[in-house]
Order: sequence, then C-alpha cells, then structure tokens
Amino acid sequence: MVETTDDLSHFLKDVHWLLDILQNIDIGLVVLDANYNVALWNQFMQNHSGKAPEHVLGNSLFGIFPELSEDWFRRKAEPVFVLHSAAFTTWEQRPYLFRFPHYRPITGGASHMYQNTTIIPLINTHGEVEHVCLIVYDVTDSAMNKLAQIEANNRLKGVSRIDHLTKLFNRGYWEHCLTQEYKRFDRYHIPCSLVLFDIDHFKVVNDTYGHTVGDDVIRCVSDCLRAQLRETDIAGRYGGEEFGVILTNTDTAGALEFAERLRKAVEDEAVATATSDVKITISLGVKQLDSAVDSTQNWLECADKALYYCKEHGRNCSHAE
Repeated sequence: MVETTDDLSHFLKDVHWLLDILQNIDIGLVVLDANYNVALWNQFMQNHSGKAPEHVLGNSLFGIFPELSEDWFRRKAEPVFVLHSAAFTTWEQRPYLFRFPHYRPITGGASHMYQNTTIIPLINTHGEVEHVCLIVYDVTDSAMNKLAQIEANNRLKGVSRIDHLTKLFNRGYWEHCLTQEYKRFDRYHIPCSLVLFDIDHFKVVNDTYGHTVGDDVIRCVSDCLRAQLRETDIAGRYGGEEFGVILTNTDTAGALEFAERLRKAVEDEAVATATSDVKITISLGVKQLDSAVDSTQNWLECADKALYYCKEHGRNCSHAE
C-alpha cells in the first residue's frame, strides 16, 4: 500500500512538473478538439494575446480570433485529424497565425510577431485523433534578419546595375534588357523601338571646360532623359556621352516623337560654369524592331547608322533608319 501511495505521489509530482513546463515554456501551445474549440491555452498564448484562459477555454478558435481565416485553417488542420500526421507552416508562407505585437528591442522594427507553426495529432487510447496540438514558435529575430539580408541583397543588385554618374542603367544591364526585348518581339511581335543618342561636340566641352563640367553636362542630359521616360521605357548609359533608350510598345512614329521631345528639352538646358553657360544639344538615331533585324547587334547597328546620319546633317536632330 505504501508503494502504491508513493507511486501515486511520484505520478502527481511528474504531472505537476509537466503542467508547469507546458505553462511556462516560451512556445505557444493550444489544444483544439474536433470542433476547433480550445481545450488548452498556455501562458505564452495568454501573455501575447492578452486573453486569459477563462475567456478562451471551451470557445471556438475562430470566435476568439475572427481575423484568422477559417477556411485556410480547416484545410490545414483537417488532414491532421484524418491522416494522423503533422502539418506545418512557416513565416515565409504566412507571416503569422495569430497577429501578436512584438516588443523585443533587437527587432523593434517588427510590427508583429513572425511565427512558424506546427499542428500535431493527439492520439487517444483507441488510436483516434480527437484533439490536435497547435505549437506556435516566435521566429521574429530570424525573420527580421532574413528580410534585412534580402533587402541588402536587392540594394546590392540595384547598385550593380546602375551607372554611378547618370543613375541610369549601366551598359551591361541595359544590353541585357535589350536582348530580352528582342526575344519578346521575336515571340509576340509587339512594336518596340530603340533610340541611340549622344551629346554633340562633347569632346570640345571637355577640352574647353574640363571633365568636371563634362560630367555636369552628362548629368544634365540624364535628368532630361529621365523626365521624358515612361515607366515601361528602359534607359541606360551606353558609352561615355552616348545613351540608349528602349521604347516598349512604340513604333517609329512614336519613337521619333519621343526623340524630338527629348532633343528640345536638352536644347533648352544650359550648364553654368565660372565663365559662361554651356549650351547642350544631342543627336538621336531611331530604329523600330522588325523582322529584317536578325540580332540585337544588328538592331544597335541600325540605330547607330541613323545617329551617324544626324552627325552628317548638322547634328541637333533625330532620324529613323
């Protein structure tokens, strides 16, 4: 009889410890019955939700958290009841199951707690699953670190594509875009035009005023170009004072209209120096992509030929090949 009493005492002590662990572990634990009513609600869930057990136990999870998608959660949990196998969701798939505030100083920029969740079957003595346990992990620190890394990588990727002087795409990335547009035309035959242009007498500007003023002239032209671009247009610095613009969904007439607007905008500008204002003009060659153009290199050559025509006919003009 003593042994039985001792065994019971040890058992009760073990149960007490187990319940103490479940209540104080830094993980959310929720037990749900087959009707998604809450049967267990640990301290983690109480602390972060602000909902005490007496207001939660026995009530529907969807009534307690109406913002939780019932359809989505049922699709996730029902296989656990039927197949007796766990289900998982990560913060990358769904940032959180419960929108809890997050207050850690290290990740103070987080507007909410990022969560990974696991739903495990709780099998009774008859081999049936009448309840499931929802385990909620706070992964805000690792999520914020990963998001910061992604943002940094995207910034680096952007920097590697941008020409530092003009803030336009650099030649390498712009030529990649040119190849993509050529392939798109080859498949869909959507009109697309290329404009190549350069700054007239730029060497004279550098020789007369110096490279600092020359850089100012290039920046001024770049600003004029950006002001004329649509969101779908792709502009880049092709060479020292040479620029390229891919005009998507644009035929020759539209490309010449763009070229003339840009030419006049640049002509109206001037770069101030210590001695005088430097007037700027540009010459522009246009080539609409068509079936006779057999490569991106050929496309560039055609636009360059149109640009050369402008050079031979007085500059400060545009011409289509």
